[in-house]
Amino acid sequence: MATWFNFNMQNSASPLMEQIIFFHDHTLIILIMITILVGYLMINLFFNKYINRFLLDGQMIELIWTIIPTITLIFIALPSLRLLYLLDELNNPLITLKSIGHQWYWSYEYSDFNDVSFDSYMINYNKSDINNFRLLDVDNRIILPMNNQIRIMVTATDVIHSWTIPSLGVKIDANPGRLNQTNLFINRPGIFFGQCSEICGANHSFMPIMIESISIKN
Repeated sequence: MATWFNFNMQNSASPLMEQIIFFHDHTLIILIMITILVGYLMINLFFNKYINRFLLDGQMIELIWTIIPTITLIFIALPSLRLLYLLDELNNPLITLKSIGHQWYWSYEYSDFNDVSFDSYMINYNKSDINNFRLLDVDNRIILPMNNQIRIMVTATDVIHSWTIPSLGVKIDANPGRLNQTNLFINRPGIFFGQCSEICGANHSFMPIMIESISIKN
């Protein structure tokens, strides 16, 4: 989970989140290189005394500054498209979790089992309880097995919500009348937090998501 003064990404708990972090770093390096180059050129312009009254065109330099950004965009676009298709890939899921957004709570159904469904409300913060997380704790956690492919079906009953867990690399909209699908693969045990990240109303930030990852034996 995110802690105070943590300006970096959260520690990943899934292979897809690792790939998202790698892509973020890759893009950031390219942006830093562009920023340094453009900054150097702009500073250089302030201090040179070059004047050419007869300069009418510069086709070669225009060709260069058109081709170089195109190549740069390709270096960003190709890993981005690869990651986009990886996020949608779903291969033989072990278990299916259906998540339904309400104002202002989530309800869940384990579709592979009969009549296994529950509501998940945020619980009151208690300073004396060291295991209680403010605005993130819920009364009924989602229990999911680690090291297994999991299918998530997401919908809503009233307005648009967004089922988001940063450390697992999942962000999917919950639309009324529409069933969206994504996948999870949790590679370590632990408790992972998320929230509704759609501006679905005054209390949308009080719709926490809490996943407890355990081994398949348990």
